Amino acid sequence: MFVIGLTGPTGSGKSTFSAMLRESGFFVADADAAARAVVQAGSPVLDELCEAFGADILGSDGTLCRKTLAARAFSSPENVRRLNALTHPAIERTLFAQIAAHPEARGAVIDAAALIESGISEKCDLIAVVLAPGEERLRRIMLRDGLTEAQARQRMQAQPPDAFYLEKADVVLRGYAPFDPQTELRKLLERVPV
Repeated sequence: MFVIGLTGPTGSGKSTFSAMLRESGFFVADADAAARAVVQAGSPVLDELCEAFGADILGSDGTLCRKTLAARAFSSPENVRRLNALTHPAIERTLFAQIAAHPEARGAVIDAAALIESGISEKCDLIAVVLAPGEERLRRIMLRDGLTEAQARQRMQAQPPDAFYLEKADVVLRGYAPFDPQTELRKLLERVPV
């Protein structure tokens, strides 16, 4: 199955393109959903995260307190790398298992902010990068995740610059106004074999 890796910095508009690709017959494997699945209470990945970031990342019910983990993990590039090393292998296995379970789809899309850093991009047939200006991304992240400006900026600073994504991009999609999403989608679909 042809696999599109859809990536870009947080708040760039990947979800918009994922939804459009799903409507076009693609199976969309969401790395954020896979990331939540691999850290369920009692999972080996959750145990490893506790060892790396402290047992107090768990709530009293044994589930992950995402805000506590995020505050620690996004506090430095080293901590982001540690988080990724612990979670990415399990996320990758989950994503490709989901894709294998949908052979009827036109193709597959892996929607992942850390597609390149995780190495998953190496298993994709095409890399599509969605970009948007920093201030637009900041506004979206604050609204979407209920973060303060300082928290949102911290997340943004923990990610690579646009040049990092552009270096790996086969297709660059504009994720901000003014743009015609259908035109951007056609630009991507022209690169997908029938």
